[in-house]
Amino acid sequence: MNGYINEKANTYKEFLKGKKAVVIGAGISNIPLIYFLLDNGCEVNVRDKKDREALSQSLDIASLEERGVSFVLGDGYLRNMDADIIYKTPGVRYDNVEIIEAYENGAFITSEMEAFISVCPAKIVAITGSNGKTTTSTLCAKLLEASGHKVFLGGNIGKPLLAQIDEITPDDFVVLELSSFQLHTINKFDNSGLPFAFINFPDSAIITNVSPNHLDWHISMEEYAEAKRAVFDFMKSEGRLVTNADCTISSEFARDASERDIETVLFSRNASDGADIYYRDGAIIKREGNKEIKLLSTDEIIIPGLHNVENYMAAYAATEPWLSEDALYKVATTFTGVSYRLELCREKDGVKFYDSSIDSSPSRTEAALSAFPEAMNKKINIILGGYDKKIPFDSSFGNAIIKKVKRAFICGDTAKKIQDAILKTPGFNEDTTELIMCDSFDEAVLGACKASESGECVLLSPACASFDAFKNFEERGKRFKEIVNNFN
Repeated sequence: MNGYINEKANTYKEFLKGKKAVVIGAGISNIPLIYFLLDNGCEVNVRDKKDREALSQSLDIASLEERGVSFVLGDGYLRNMDADIIYKTPGVRYDNVEIIEAYENGAFITSEMEAFISVCPAKIVAITGSNGKTTTSTLCAKLLEASGHKVFLGGNIGKPLLAQIDEITPDDFVVLELSSFQLHTINKFDNSGLPFAFINFPDSAIITNVSPNHLDWHISMEEYAEAKRAVFDFMKSEGRLVTNADCTISSEFARDASERDIETVLFSRNASDGADIYYRDGAIIKREGNKEIKLLSTDEIIIPGLHNVENYMAAYAATEPWLSEDALYKVATTFTGVSYRLELCREKDGVKFYDSSIDSSPSRTEAALSAFPEAMNKKINIILGGYDKKIPFDSSFGNAIIKKVKRAFICGDTAKKIQDAILKTPGFNEDTTELIMCDSFDEAVLGACKASESGECVLLSPACASFDAFKNFEERGKRFKEIVNNFN
């Protein structure tokens, strides 16, 4: 849209002039925010739990100080926040004592993501859920791009988008992957003095599924599930909610949304009763009245696994009103997947090496294992373990391991919990599923490389977060690839 001027964004920028802004967390998403605030006349104070030396590895502190930015770092970094507006990192809870104190003293509490949504002129497709968010978000963007649309991909994936707000028009699309942390704060505070404070979004939403996750941060499973509701609790009129018919919690959400006259679309890998789009006999099928329309043969999808068939169904359902007729086929036959998600990164002497470092929960590891055909049963050497998110390793996880895995190399904070869960699984046999306890991640990966035989595979699918040894799952995946590619 040539010559488009975003009046909302301009109003927001004008409001910022001369304001005292605190930015909590100087991570990837907030670094562009710091510069955005400076460029729009704010006095900026950055708060981060890292000390100066650690933070300087990712941020040019000295140059920001030259521009007038002040820093409060290390222990006590949230104390005494004197600000007009506070941009909270998703990892800090909204009910933190210091946050509440600042709010009661008159500060607005928001975030980079909330600010962006409030002034975004484009249609927004929002994706949340416990598993499959990133692939589904990427597929939404790919489908829209294949239909000729300009798409901005952000949130938990891609670039922070507030700094790009002037590039986005009403003709464009924004696809947002949103975590429970990001959704947890939406419309929690009365920021009525802030321009466009109440967030009314999205145009279309997906809840891929809801299973236990991040229970080290959320106070309960109920709170975690409740955070997901924000993608339809504040939905625009004529919005569409896409949910998983095979998941109890997300299908309950669909019933709640329907009672509020929100259009709902249910997808299912089991052709469940009431599903609108489903998998059956090697095809994705759409129900339209009394008719069944075959959308795609699943053997045309390059990325493996029924969980990815689910991702395609969800992405198609959420973007369907804006797609060209051939978009689904074009993407299915060309999209090779997202890095760190069952990514084939090497093949040597008949052994394939897969990086699925994104698998930070037991259910994600179950999904990764299910992507391998029966011919690979007892031919998988898996690396498990990491940071403890307080998610239980239940019998479903144990069954997936003893069915598929020949050797499990277990490390990290959760090693003993994982070992105990597998040992307690009915049917476990140490002669067919070997458990090897390792002192480090490197030892586990090297052990798997050395033990694997031709026709087998090595799979990094930790079932845990990476924070006990790495900054994030990307760093963990890169280390895996380094070891694998240097193994001779």
